[in-house]
Amino acid sequence: MKFDLSQIKPIPGFDSLQWKQERQAEIYRETEGMTREEVREYFRKGSEEFQAEIKRRRTELAESADK
Repeated sequence: MKFDLSQIKPIPGFDSLQWKQERQAEIYRETEGMTREEVREYFRKGSEEFQAEIKRRRTELAESADK
């Protein structure tokens, strides 16, 4: 399946570059002073939490579709 980016419409008033810079600054503040191993653990934990949230939402969606 090919993803057609021309079908995506921009969100009015949303500055993606500003959002990216703010998230990078937030991550930098949260990981400042950490060792490489601690930073790796920070991202691993974040990834696990994200995957758990996706699973939870998919379960909720499936349950609501069954009703």
